[in-house]
Amino acid sequence: MPDNRTKQTHLTEKASASHSSSRSSPSYPGFIPPHGGYEKLLAYRKSEIIYDATVRFCDRFIDRKSRTHDQMVQAARSGNKNIAEGSQVSGTSKEGELKLTGVARGSLEELLGDYRDFLRQRGLPKWDKNSREALFVRKLGARNDESYSDYQSYIETRSAETVANILICLIHQANYLLDQQLKELEQAFLTEGGLRERMTRARLAVRSRQS
Repeated sequence: MPDNRTKQTHLTEKASASHSSSRSSPSYPGFIPPHGGYEKLLAYRKSEIIYDATVRFCDRFIDRKSRTHDQMVQAARSGNKNIAEGSQVSGTSKEGELKLTGVARGSLEELLGDYRDFLRQRGLPKWDKNSREALFVRKLGARNDESYSDYQSYIETRSAETVANILICLIHQANYLLDQQLKELEQAFLTEGGLRERMTRARLAVRSRQS
């Protein structure tokens, strides 16, 4: 009957063999690329500021019972959440990422129109893109650690005219970022294909290694 030391030796050898076998197992190319991490996307962070600021704007200047209030908040929310969802599905569906990012872009464009309408219908001026005020907002928007707190004192205390113009500037910035993102996604899809193409390439690579 083997003693405890013999048993321990056998177990150690077995574990070592198993570890060695695991290390020598062939690794195969995956077809689901890294995805998610939308919190780091500049467009997402910008859209989150727009969403939070729009909620404050509507609560301050738009009747909470009105359809316009709900539409503006929902458009801002859609712009923000569809960027996040698009990033999450990118691993399995480039088509889905393109579609959702496009929906986000469309929602922000709708919101931009709402702010322009707000100013026009009340006879309030829209800032020129090269005005001192617009350039100030643009400078704030260039910060790497930009957040709602950078704009909070303006959004929650300034006039409707000023806040609407700040939001217009922010939406233009977000739309530019989304346009760039859509171009990159389109190019990636044309050169790399979607999930089906990646699956085919991965399967062919496995067969090539096995042959």
